[in-house]
Amino acid sequence: MAAWKQIVFALVILVAAAAAWLRFFPGAPDVLARWGIDWAYATTPPTGAVDNAGQAGGRSGAGQQVTIVALPAASAIINDRLQAIGTGRANASVTVNPYSTGRLIEFLVESGAHVEKGQVIATLDSDTEEIAQDRAKVALQDAQAKLDRVKSLRASNAATAVAVADAEVVLANAKLALRDAELALQRRSIVAPISGVVGILPIAAGNYVTNQSAVATLDDRSSILVEFWVPERFAAAVKVGAQLSATPIANPNKAYTGTVSAIDNHIDEASRTLLVKAKIANPADSLRAGMSFQITMKFPGDSYPAVSPLAIQWGSDGAYIWAIEDGKAKRVAVRIIQRNTETVLIDAPIVSGDMVVTEGTQSVSEGGEVRMAGEEQRAADADG
Repeated sequence: MAAWKQIVFALVILVAAAAAWLRFFPGAPDVLARWGIDWAYATTPPTGAVDNAGQAGGRSGAGQQVTIVALPAASAIINDRLQAIGTGRANASVTVNPYSTGRLIEFLVESGAHVEKGQVIATLDSDTEEIAQDRAKVALQDAQAKLDRVKSLRASNAATAVAVADAEVVLANAKLALRDAELALQRRSIVAPISGVVGILPIAAGNYVTNQSAVATLDDRSSILVEFWVPERFAAAVKVGAQLSATPIANPNKAYTGTVSAIDNHIDEASRTLLVKAKIANPADSLRAGMSFQITMKFPGDSYPAVSPLAIQWGSDGAYIWAIEDGKAKRVAVRIIQRNTETVLIDAPIVSGDMVVTEGTQSVSEGGEVRMAGEEQRAADADG
């Protein structure tokens, strides 16, 4: 194809595209007006016409009244919602270690068993400690007998007061030695430091253990602590005692109610988030440490004008609505805050009760006169 034909063909396509844009793009007149070539819009035929009977039509001419449908703007509070993924922890978790070294003789509990605080869960060999206890008892009896003899001699002036005092010191030391032996024997029994559920036992009876050996783990699952991270914009809104909803990821049909139990004192610089802990009651023992939860918290937000989704229009400079002021249409730029099922919350210079065009938006223009559908009938009913 010759070059001039290609140029002509390209010009035809550009002219057709420009005509389509002028005809169908709602913000075309405003754009042309800013460019100073709004005369071009007058050369394009309107998409329709609105006659005096109120039939559907296109943009009205100057001085022509347009019939539209309008609804009053309302006021609504934005639903500020926090959602995060948290990890469950036991209310208390303890690794049990023996106080001293020795041979593990016997486990008195099994994995999965519930134990009370102070309950013996395992024993170490204790022959040496039993002998030491017996020896301390003998020494105590001997010290007591010596003190009794010295006191008898003192009564007949055959012993001095110093001898009596020395015998009392010996008796006191013997009592302390017995207590020390009893404590050493007592610590050959490994007891539960908290009430909870025994985990899988890491060693078997017969092993030699030290005070660094983990004999068992105990989890208090009476309640579950959920740790989650909060974006810094919610840092001031989250308070200790605030309620939240926790849904296990593995069981989304079951939701639990919890409360914030602890808040960290600083925001993590790397992630710009704040660590928060929440407590969830677990009376049925259905929750486990390590489970993941979907955390949801709601906060009351600011109040914004709410309009029908049909009122939102889009132009080259963003979203806008047509508000009615003294019977004329006024274009108002808006910023969309939140979309709900039946309304859209916007940031705009309108108040609750202002009439906003919801139908017939393509027929109105800036400053054009409008007539709300059914207005005459409502006026007649009011007069009647």
